[in-house]
Amino acid sequence: MAQYQSYSPFANTQTVNDQYLDLLSIRPIPATADDVLYTVEPQYTHRPDLLAYDLYNNTKLWWVFAQRNMDVIKDPVYDLVAGVKIYLPQGPKLRQALGI
Repeated sequence: MAQYQSYSPFANTQTVNDQYLDLLSIRPIPATADDVLYTVEPQYTHRPDLLAYDLYNNTKLWWVFAQRNMDVIKDPVYDLVAGVKIYLPQGPKLRQALGI
């Protein structure tokens, strides 16, 4: 069975015959009391990878913003625009939730 890294949005998704992914198993990002309400700055418009790198030192955590803010972000790239307010999980709690 193919194994995805713990930081991947597909880490909980099974494979079928080791060839392709089964139905996506959503990895919830739990809300915590210390999440920060953040207004997206212009340099991060359509660039969740850059925001993930600046916050968590890992571009592969770009999907976290959409999972944590499902009521605001439907498309993880094109809905991330300057002025949008989203909640940001704190690094240590996010790492703990993802097991990384």
